[in-house]
Amino acid sequence: MSAKIKPELGLDSLSDRLRTTLPYAEADCAANKPDFRELDLGSPVSPLRTRTAAATTTTTTTTTSSSSSSSGSVSGRNPNPIPPRKSDSNSGELSAESSPSPSATRSFKPGHTRSDSTGSHPGSVSSPPLNVLPTGNICPSGRILKTGMASRSAKTDVLGSGSVNYGHGSIMRGGLASKPGLDASPPAFSRGLMVGGEPVKRAAPPPAIGAADPEEVKRMGNESYRKGNFAEALSLYDKAIALSPGNAAYHFNRAAALMGLRRLVEAARECEEAIGLDPGYVRAHHRLGSLLLSLGHIENARKHICFIGHQPDPVELQKLQSVEKHMSKCTAARRGGDWRSMLREVEAAIASGADASPQFCSCRAEALLNLHQLEDAFLALPSIHNSGPSSHLHSQSKIFGMLFEAYLYFVKSQIELAKGRFDSAVTAIEKAGQIDPRNVEIAVLLGNVRLVGRARARGNELFKSERYTEACSAYGEGLKHDPSNSVLYCNRAACWFKLGMWERSVDDCNQALRIQPNYIKALLRRAASNSKLERLSEAVRDYEVLRRELPDDKEVAESLFHAQVALKKSRGEEVHNMKFGGEVESVSGLEQFRAAVSSPGASVVHFKTSSSAECKQISPFLDTLCTRYPSINFLKVDIEDSASIAHAENVRIVPTFKIYKRGTRVKEMICPSPEVLESSVRHYSI
Repeated sequence: MSAKIKPELGLDSLSDRLRTTLPYAEADCAANKPDFRELDLGSPVSPLRTRTAAATTTTTTTTTSSSSSSSGSVSGRNPNPIPPRKSDSNSGELSAESSPSPSATRSFKPGHTRSDSTGSHPGSVSSPPLNVLPTGNICPSGRILKTGMASRSAKTDVLGSGSVNYGHGSIMRGGLASKPGLDASPPAFSRGLMVGGEPVKRAAPPPAIGAADPEEVKRMGNESYRKGNFAEALSLYDKAIALSPGNAAYHFNRAAALMGLRRLVEAARECEEAIGLDPGYVRAHHRLGSLLLSLGHIENARKHICFIGHQPDPVELQKLQSVEKHMSKCTAARRGGDWRSMLREVEAAIASGADASPQFCSCRAEALLNLHQLEDAFLALPSIHNSGPSSHLHSQSKIFGMLFEAYLYFVKSQIELAKGRFDSAVTAIEKAGQIDPRNVEIAVLLGNVRLVGRARARGNELFKSERYTEACSAYGEGLKHDPSNSVLYCNRAACWFKLGMWERSVDDCNQALRIQPNYIKALLRRAASNSKLERLSEAVRDYEVLRRELPDDKEVAESLFHAQVALKKSRGEEVHNMKFGGEVESVSGLEQFRAAVSSPGASVVHFKTSSSAECKQISPFLDTLCTRYPSINFLKVDIEDSASIAHAENVRIVPTFKIYKRGTRVKEMICPSPEVLESSVRHYSI
């Protein structure tokens, strides 16, 4: 019996042969070993026995052969194993192959290859047939689970935002809930080799993935994104892309971070990068379509939202159709010169989804300009410095038959021209011509802007030379090319004023103010011309508007004062002893006080004490009002030094303000706010 025992064919020898045959197995198992409780087995046969029992049992050659044959101590394997099947290359999800045991899936490191040797026991009667897997609960490392362990949940190792469930043979999206918009794909795993026999000694848990692993970096980026730290997430995605530039999912996630930072143009470029790496990346197509729609690239947005072979997002599709409808109406309105309808339709298109389009904002600015709402148009015009790069997404995209970027400069040139910045207008339209040299509309505007600029420069030279009649003609030539230029109207009005043709001056100022209602120079020239024509009520009205716009302008204040005095005189009111401006006059005697408040015009008296903090606080504001309203007499009375005045006027609380007209009190205010005080002064200043 002892002669039949072959110790060289024992389990230890078998394990050694397996390690030499499969050089990758030990290292790989150590790196990916799941955390299972196990029993070391002395033999691969069933029922399971402990090693202590195996040490006291003798095994014959016949028994060994029979056991090896029946239990499959070394499983035969297919020399051409079926690779794992990927679901979506960009979703990162893997579907486990169907197998008799759900615990038959495990992972291998890239570069590892499987050995095709099937080594068998020399004493075995026959080798097991190919593709026959051993029975029992065998985990990916080849160990046999302890009875009852198969039903327990396996330890989960989170990779990316998904989880790998060792012992169950599937890698699925799980663990932390994924935030919409991120592609949290785990790395691909392949089916492991299942080997019976003596298990390899238990190794240490797998080490943590280092910062050099792009998947770990991406996972960190996903965590930052979910917390709303988009800048930090962007930095991490950049690092992941640097480590693995060809991974489309990393670019897709980077686009999500850029969207969170409202850097939509860069986000669109990132989606294009992802699609370039994987043309069938459906989510990247849909995201790019949504971004292009926001940026106003309608035609290109449709190509990606309605990606061939895939159902479009119904919400995005509805937004696209709405924007298309409104922009079609907007184009028709612009062609017909219906600027009000154009404004209404482009605003509807922006509200429908194209809310980040610089071209649509420029379209709105153009409509406002032609509706003579210059200030609103100027505010609506987007910054070309920030908007220009979006045109590089699709350089041939057009709006109203004009290349996208060219249209920005086209509208900018019109607004600069209307604001009187002729050099800037020429520069802008020349830039538009360089971008789209074949566009007829740009070519026409380029010629007009150059002619208007020359006419204005010529007129200014003639005006400086006091050749006013010729200057009028020069400005008129410019108006032939730009009939809505408020600056040229205002300049010609100045020439008419110098020539003493005040009626024509008023007419040109009216034209300028119709185009630009708050045009300060036009208001000044119209007020001066009306004063010359003795239309004093109109002159005072214009000067009062100017005083509100320029409250600290002494020239305007003095002009208003003289216009008010002239108006009072024309009405037969007493105007002697009225003087312009000055300081707040201090009054101490009762007779002096009565004479001061009886003077022509209105008088504002500040009753105060030197010790009152409120009086000290409002006194500087009274000095300001004295400058702003020169037709008003401003007085101050210290009731501690002038008790007779305080008694006569019944003043007990300071600060108190009283307004008098021809010696009669018409208004009294106790501790008023600066706004209330000025409102009352303004009311009685006429």
